[in-house]
Amino acid sequence: MSSFVVATAGHVDHGKSALVRALTGIEPDRWDEEKRRGLTIDLGFAWTTLPSGREVSFVDVPGHERFLGNMLAGLGPAPIVCFVVAADEGWMPQSSDHRDALAALGIERGLIVVTRADLAPDRVPAVIAQARRALTGTGLASAPALGVSALTGTGLDELRTALDAVLAEAPQGSPEDRVRLWIDRAFTVGGAGTVVTGTLTAGSVAAGDRLALCGRDLSGTVDVRGVHSRSTPIEQAEPTARIAVNLRGAQAGSVHRGDALLTPDAWWETDVVDVRGTSTGSGAGTGPGTVDLTGLAEHLTVHLGTAAVRARLRPFDARHGRLHLEHALPLAVGDRAVLRDPGSEAPLAGAELLDVDPPQLGRRGAGARRASALARMTADGDLLTEVRRRDAMADAHVRRLGITVPDPLPSGVRAVDDLFVADEALARWAAELGRAVAADSARDPLSAGLPLGAAQDLLALPDPRLLAVVADRAGLTRDVGRLRAPGQADGLGPAEAGIAALERRLRRDPFAAPEADDLTGWRLGARELAAAARLGRVLRLPDGVVLLPDAPARAMRVLAGLDQPFTASTARQALGTTRRVAIPLLEHLDSRGWTRRVDSGRREVVR
Repeated sequence: MSSFVVATAGHVDHGKSALVRALTGIEPDRWDEEKRRGLTIDLGFAWTTLPSGREVSFVDVPGHERFLGNMLAGLGPAPIVCFVVAADEGWMPQSSDHRDALAALGIERGLIVVTRADLAPDRVPAVIAQARRALTGTGLASAPALGVSALTGTGLDELRTALDAVLAEAPQGSPEDRVRLWIDRAFTVGGAGTVVTGTLTAGSVAAGDRLALCGRDLSGTVDVRGVHSRSTPIEQAEPTARIAVNLRGAQAGSVHRGDALLTPDAWWETDVVDVRGTSTGSGAGTGPGTVDLTGLAEHLTVHLGTAAVRARLRPFDARHGRLHLEHALPLAVGDRAVLRDPGSEAPLAGAELLDVDPPQLGRRGAGARRASALARMTADGDLLTEVRRRDAMADAHVRRLGITVPDPLPSGVRAVDDLFVADEALARWAAELGRAVAADSARDPLSAGLPLGAAQDLLALPDPRLLAVVADRAGLTRDVGRLRAPGQADGLGPAEAGIAALERRLRRDPFAAPEADDLTGWRLGARELAAAARLGRVLRLPDGVVLLPDAPARAMRVLAGLDQPFTASTARQALGTTRRVAIPLLEHLDSRGWTRRVDSGRREVVR
């Protein structure tokens, strides 16, 4: 049976902890001071099994305004909430704060629970109606609602049934997804070492796993020694669950609330994000309104997951801006944040992350242009926009950023192996490469083409594998480490007459390689001969020996008729040539495996 995590929310002293205690039989207040004062200060945890067999864990959050940061750490990772309002008091100031937090975090599922129904049973319907009005604009405005009494037990069975129905429709994270466990507690257990707890909303965690730790004081890899859930050791935790993880590799005191355990190399850790403001509080009697980022303080506290990080806000316009965080966090497109001015009583504001790898801003007017770009972006990420901005992106980087990859790919993006490439970039690169190859050919009609290394340097491609795709798009051919246009170097231009003269001579006497003076007379230098060799018109051997390409085969027919083995002198006489030609030719035959040395002075034909 699936497990779920539910957080409480509501004004201080409205009976959140008493409700959790009545449902689970577990005291969620962990601190002696909490029990003495009857006031929840930090997060509390309890669990139970519902009539359906579903397992549910509760995160009990403090309601007092002094502990708002702790409340946000409890709500941050929670997907479902029980919003508590006392029947005898109704909607109160911290009710609005908690509502604003839910709106900012995009928490849409849960129940409205009117507690202390035994003290004011006649007020339950009115308080439910009041809560629905105040929750207008959030998903909880239409949530199931009922009155209960933790003291007498009235309505608890109905609450369990209603909670079962809400959980039955709640989506579950996949065990195959990447892990991001926001840590809400970290402590040391004698004989076990460092233990952290959190709400696992996706992925799986098992003993023996190696995870990455993204922390304020310590980052690196840690090993999982063991996993507990509901105070019981388990083989593997899957979503959604409250879990405790015993770590090896993390020193006591170096891990804190707000740190995160991650699937290695699966998350983008950043301290700069571009956001869209989503909501802000608008008073006790109405739902949240739309935030104006230009009206917020420059220096804020940003709550993400269980983290509370100081940040500087740069608004681009009323809805969009950039946050510079005090330290890096593992973030993804679509994450939700709460913006709070800790020195002010201003309502909480919400923001959704649109870009966790934003571009640098420089020239005048860059902020306005960035606001325009962000206005077109969605919380799922826009693959086309992101790939166009970078020209190309690795699939792994796209997924680290949390950008959704649609199927089929949007027009304007194509996949090249594990890369996403913008068609606009391919066209630009192809045009630039085509111009470079044409310029190379115009500068040197006998050029073999542009070297691949020079082409890569010219285009500064983000991945060398793209060069082949760009060359194909430009209509270029690849040959012996070079790029050339079709037809380039297919002719010899002014060298044609000299090569033709050389060919006539060698057809008459195949092994009478021309001397340097002959080549000079025909106006054949190294470049001309290299071009002719590339076209298969001549064979160039060491020491300036130039023959026709069929010379090795002609030589083998002659050498095969000699007594074996034979000397170089014998071969020279049989071929009717000079030592200058015979030695390089014989060494060429050796290199091809057609002949081989028997000893220092003799060779034989390989049969």
